[in-house]
Amino acid sequence: MIPARQAPLASRYGWPLGRLTSLRLWLVVALVAACLATAMAAITVSHLTRDQYARLQQLERERDQLQTEWGRLLLEESAWSSPARIERLAVERLEMRLPDVDEVEVIRP
Repeated sequence: MIPARQAPLASRYGWPLGRLTSLRLWLVVALVAACLATAMAAITVSHLTRDQYARLQQLERERDQLQTEWGRLLLEESAWSSPARIERLAVERLEMRLPDVDEVEVIRP
């Protein structure tokens, strides 16, 4: 009895699987994997870029707030250290006064 011959792979699956060498198959698999890897890398980089840009905007807002606060502190410092205020406090709290001309002594080396 002669065994029945099976239909070739080309007619069964619609493309010549028998002719496709394993090297070509691996090449196609590698190219598909490379496409998927580069797509995932592009998605990851895009996501990280958006995250970093949001962080940059947050830091710029914080910088602006700190600069505004620094300006207020400089104004407050200039108000507290004004010569008129220092002189008024010296007279009121410390009872300081300008010496008379006869109370001044000049010391020469």
